[in-house]
Order: sequence, then C-alpha cells, then structure tokens
Amino acid sequence: MEEKKKITIGYEAKRIFHNSTGLGNYSRDLIRILNQFYPENHYLLYNPKIKKKINFSIENSNVEEKTPIGFINTFFKNFWRQNAIISDLQRDKIDIFHGLSGELPFKLSQNNIKSVVTIHDLIFLKFPQFYSWFDRKIHFYKFKKAAIQANHIIAISEQTKKDIIDYFKVDPNKISVLYQGCSDAFKKEYPTELKEKVATKHNLPKEFILNVGTIEERKNIFEVVKAIKNTEIPLIIIGKKTKYSDTIEAYLKEHNMKNQVRFLSGISLEELAVIYQLATIFVYPSLYEGFGIPIIEALFSKTPVITSNVSCLPEAGGPDSAYINPKNSQDIKETLLSLWNNVEKRKDMAEKGHIFVQKFNDENIAHQMNNLYLKVLKETK
Repeated sequence: MEEKKKITIGYEAKRIFHNSTGLGNYSRDLIRILNQFYPENHYLLYNPKIKKKINFSIENSNVEEKTPIGFINTFFKNFWRQNAIISDLQRDKIDIFHGLSGELPFKLSQNNIKSVVTIHDLIFLKFPQFYSWFDRKIHFYKFKKAAIQANHIIAISEQTKKDIIDYFKVDPNKISVLYQGCSDAFKKEYPTELKEKVATKHNLPKEFILNVGTIEERKNIFEVVKAIKNTEIPLIIIGKKTKYSDTIEAYLKEHNMKNQVRFLSGISLEELAVIYQLATIFVYPSLYEGFGIPIIEALFSKTPVITSNVSCLPEAGGPDSAYINPKNSQDIKETLLSLWNNVEKRKDMAEKGHIFVQKFNDENIAHQMNNLYLKVLKETK
C-alpha cells in the first residue's frame, strides 16, 4: 500500500510563471496533478519575478506562490533565486526542494535541505551547433552543479538518463526516469459542432497531416515538406517561427507549394486540441528530444503518429507508432503515403496508441513523483 504522509515541497517556479511552452507546461502540469492526487501536501512555488507573469493558481488548494522579500532580493532576482532563497526555504520549513528545469540554488545540502532536480535533456551537448558558446557553457555549469548537488535526479526519458550518465558521470542509482504527461485538454472528446467551427475558422482541409512545435532546425519539419512534394497531402504546421521558417517558405515558393503547406499561430489550447483530433496523421520528425510531448498529445487525441527512430521518441510513441529516418525524405514520403492511403491501418494505430499512452496519465505520474519525494526523505535522514 502506498505510504501517505503530509510533506511540504518547495519548487523553483520561474518557468511556472514566466514560460508558456515546454518547461512551463511541464511544471504547471506537475503541480496541478500532485495537488489533485495529494491535496494533503503543501506546494510552495518560489517565483523570482513578480511582474509580467502567467496567471497560475489552483483554487482551494495547498498551492502557494512565494516571492522575494525586501528591496535587495526583489531587485537582484537571480541572487535571491540562487542564494538568498535558502533563508526563505528554512523559514517555510520545506521538507524537500525540487528544481524543475535543471537548476538548484547553492548550498542546499550544506543547510540540510533535501533536493531533487528534473533534467529534461542535454541537447546543448548532443547538438552544440544549435547553441551559442556562452549558452553551452552556462547550461553545462548549471546542470552539472545541480546533478552533483541533488540528492536525486529525475530524467524525463531513458535517453536523458543515459546522457546524464555519459556526460556527467553520475551514479545510475541516483537517477530515476519519471515520464511527463500532458494537459487534460488533449484527453477530451470534442463535439462535432466545435470541430466544424475550428475547421472553418482556420480553413482546414478535410484531411491533413499535422506538425506541432517550434519551427526550428532540430525539429526538422523541412524534411516532411520535401517528402510531400509532388503529392496532394496537405500539411498544417503549428508553432513559433524562427529563421529556419524562412528557408521552408522559400522552398514552398520555389516549388509552388504555398497552398499545400500552411503555418498557423495564435492558436488557443482548446483549438490546438481540436486540431489534433481533426488531423489525419501527426508527424514529428525531430532529430532529438528530451521526451516529445506533442507525440503524447497526439496519442491521447487518437491520432496516428509518425515520428523519428532516434533518441527518446520511440519511448513516447510506443510500439504501434510508425518510425522513420528523420534525415531521409524518401523514407518519410513512403511511410506517409502508406498510411495516408490505408484508413484501417490508421484506425488500428490510433486505437493501440491510445491504449499505450495511458501509462502517461496523471495518476501514474503523480504517484511516482510523490513516492520519489518520500523515498529521498527516507533515505537521507
């Protein structure tokens, strides 16, 4: 039987309140589901920046935002976040501190404060060409310091665990793999009327393939664009544009494909969830990920997935998604066409994928995380 014990957890909450995408979503979802399944715990969110923040609160809960006290800590936010926060943690009598995105304050262990840290990926080491020299050095310093200092490390995939061991020479017994989930928005079945409304609003074709994520080189959507050339398969791309987008748009213009490939932005969470359900196939040809939450979103949406056969993506996609060589547009094309022309195969993949993805449901993740907190507290007394 699962141990029940009321504990107070402090969180490095910068991204909860100031990041609207990946790391922010991970952090907000984690707090939401922990509060749902363990409402007896106290969750303290240490937010260094008061202004221009995302509104995140859970009514009638033990979730509480904590901000810097005094002029010096308020003005020197990073100093508070890395150093002066120790006094706050001691005053608030936290049992354990959780760094949600690869960072921990200094001198936690010296002050007898137990800690865990989530490391999402080490892409800056695997693909250094996508990062500046300065960013690589800063990331390496922060992540390695946190990995050494933490009582326990959470990796969000087996691939990330392997990378942590390889690059930081950490004892494998100090690392646990706890997968991510996704928003409840992707787990609902939306009514036909709403689907028709969203399809009309965004002028979506009756059938289309979908890609979701920042439009950048590592995400590799250009290979899919090349793959659908000389086919009639429409592609909808949803995500923030970068300079990489300009290369794609130049290619579309050169090959008369501007009506075949469309970029959407400014999509609400509910609209995004509906579009996942409207999509014929979800395609995610990334070169490397820490986990790949869009794959989970698609599987919960009962949409068949084609993704890369590299890094952690097979962990997220499971045994019944289709896998491609992300650097081979011909392989992508053949896989896409085989599914595009096979309704029964798509239906089978969607059904089996939806069964597989239940391992990433909220209750499982909450139980695993709470049990890890208790384990660290028990082992480090």
